[in-house]
Amino acid sequence: MQMRKLGPDKVSALGLGCMGMSHGYGRPDNIESACVLHRALDLGCTLLDTAALYGFGLNESLIGATLRERRNEFILATKGGMFRNAAGQREIDARPEILKRSCEDSLRRLRTDAIDLYYLHRVDPRVPLEESIGALAEFVHAGKIRALGLSEVSAATLRRAHALHPIAAVQSEYSLCTRNPELRILDTCHELGVAFVAFSPLARAFLTGTLRNLTLLPPADIRRKMPRFQQPHFERNLALLEQFERVAHEHSCTPAQLALAWLLARCPEIIAIPGTTCLAHLEENFAVAELNLPPEALVRADSIVNRHTVSGPRYDAVQQREIDTEEFPNAA
Repeated sequence: MQMRKLGPDKVSALGLGCMGMSHGYGRPDNIESACVLHRALDLGCTLLDTAALYGFGLNESLIGATLRERRNEFILATKGGMFRNAAGQREIDARPEILKRSCEDSLRRLRTDAIDLYYLHRVDPRVPLEESIGALAEFVHAGKIRALGLSEVSAATLRRAHALHPIAAVQSEYSLCTRNPELRILDTCHELGVAFVAFSPLARAFLTGTLRNLTLLPPADIRRKMPRFQQPHFERNLALLEQFERVAHEHSCTPAQLALAWLLARCPEIIAIPGTTCLAHLEENFAVAELNLPPEALVRADSIVNRHTVSGPRYDAVQQREIDTEEFPNAA
């Protein structure tokens, strides 16, 4: 597996996004998830990504309990500033006292003395960025955090934060379907020497080719509220998928592998963190390291699935207001 720079460390170009093991996509299965976590490390994965929000702490607890004996084998990333409040609702709160408490809680659940990479999960418009970054910088100085990151931020916000304290990574959604990072943030990361961590690189399973019937999604699945997984957008996008799959088959790889290969070839700052709770899918994803696809295959994939052809925005209006990123207008 190719290694890429992440702050003071080097990590595998493919990490593992752990959210789906506890949050967002159906009923959790901790036994199966534990097997996936161990197998990921065995395959050479050296970056695990979680957050206090995922399962409202359960995902961090799962990782802490499962991998406490293998803690020195991977870089551990988590996020704070977005959590379940007393009313049981998701809330963004990046006040210094909240971030400090959240970080201490994460350390306890993860069963570790230090978090390698700690992200501000969302910018809180009610709190000056200087206060949020300042609070996290105190944890860096105390040795409880080794590096800071930001999630779903604009280039301007990255520059502001980086001037306050070195930022090791920015995490945002990026895939063939979601191209917003191409507006400014990728170039800014390259300029500042900041890693770009791409979540949902398989477009929330759409680019795997395994999701064709929306009625099979669990009632609480977060994709049910996302416009691209609603009609008429979903039917239009399925037509793209059929063309995309043909390119993959012509080159003896799976659609998921083609999507990951395309992403990792975009620039050397990119680290992808596909998530899965299935051992077979994990093996499939990590086999991309053995592929040697010709540039022509990646160009064809790009020409089929892109911001002009994908139908529907990635988030609804409520979710969109929570993020700080530059956004392309949806063109399809």
